[in-house]
Amino acid sequence: MTTNPANIDRKPDLSFWKLWNLSFGFFGVQIAYALQSANISRIFATLGADPHNLSYFWILPPLMGIIVQPIVGTCSDKTWCRFGRRIPYLFIGALIAIIVMCLLPNAGSFGMALSTTMIFGLISLMFLDTSINMAMQPFKMLVGDFVNEKQKTLAYSIQSFLCNAGSVVGFVFPFFFTFLGISNVAPQGVIPDSVIYSFYIGAIILILCVIYTTVKVKEMPPKEYAFHHGLDKPLNEEKVNIIKLLVKAPSAFWTVGLVQFCCWAAFLYMWNYTPGAIAETCWNTTDTSTEAYQTAGNWVGVLYAIQALGSVAWAVMLPRFKQRKAAYSLSLVLGGIGFILIPFIHNQYMLFVPYILIGCAWAATLAMPFTIVTNALDGSHMGVYLGLFNGTICIPQIVAALLGGIVLSLVGSAQSSMMLVAGGLLVAGAACVFIIRETIGGAKKN
Repeated sequence: MTTNPANIDRKPDLSFWKLWNLSFGFFGVQIAYALQSANISRIFATLGADPHNLSYFWILPPLMGIIVQPIVGTCSDKTWCRFGRRIPYLFIGALIAIIVMCLLPNAGSFGMALSTTMIFGLISLMFLDTSINMAMQPFKMLVGDFVNEKQKTLAYSIQSFLCNAGSVVGFVFPFFFTFLGISNVAPQGVIPDSVIYSFYIGAIILILCVIYTTVKVKEMPPKEYAFHHGLDKPLNEEKVNIIKLLVKAPSAFWTVGLVQFCCWAAFLYMWNYTPGAIAETCWNTTDTSTEAYQTAGNWVGVLYAIQALGSVAWAVMLPRFKQRKAAYSLSLVLGGIGFILIPFIHNQYMLFVPYILIGCAWAATLAMPFTIVTNALDGSHMGVYLGLFNGTICIPQIVAALLGGIVLSLVGSAQSSMMLVAGGLLVAGAACVFIIRETIGGAKKN
């Protein structure tokens, strides 16, 4: 496909509320993702998983992401129906997620044998992450579809804000329901009601947010999309060769991917080992059957909420930096410092400081890569490229999960020491930022 370079970006400026509506559904999707991120290790540890094997349970989410998101991107580029191009995939993904969110936390309540319970939990996790990925990817594509280069940093910052706001809600749900008097303890091998209720309420909010997006966002038909992106003909008339597209991918696609590798491996270790790390350092326990461990699990949600609040504040600041790469690198350094501090802090409230710093890295990780990559694309096959770019999120998590047990043994089997590993990865990512070569529509940025 050829493009018209003189008019490659014909997309008009959008009002703040139109930018907001493009991403609002992300709020609900992120509640589901936050509940998964904060509670999966806790759920499987409560069911009886060994800490050295916990990372293996985290292979499924990114594995499903690397399969599902390129498919969603490729298919949605060529889809058009009365509901749009991206939104049908969003809606179907959300519906599946809602069903699984009602099943997964009950894995220990059906009276099954331990092995059967684990298999049921793994299958539920596979479907949950598949559906979340299916629902999440369209929001990234919608920004690429509708927003011009000038407004993309703002648009992805709004998306980052809503993402983190949803995270705050999802992370604090177990703590909040425990505060209301819902039980935070359960028989051995059974998930507490505080966690189960969190998944139920998260499912309700998810469907309401998706309905809002479906009503408010009207997608461009293929010919109108072609005009606004300066394409010779609509994408639904174009054949797709993924290998050729990868060969022609702009250098920013690959160099940002290197930074992504460091960042997402670090965050995988955070999600995997934070519950055990906080239980070790602040509650002095590794026994998952104790009330202390479950209390630590609730506090992890609070810490993730603090991280998300820090991320929201930092996301507001990011568009004000004149040097995008400097802001990106600084954010990752701050996050690395935060991770390195965690094993040395034994007061649960003092942990707010490192998690605020980690929030700075999270904000940049959500906003910066997609801003740089979508700016480097010319508008053709946006969905395919963003689906493929999701590999830079999924592959590092798969690698980190496969190596997690080995790395944990190398650092003395203390889960808190994995935070040092995560900190080192973010600092390495900060250094890699400076090899990125930013372009706009394939042309080097001035």
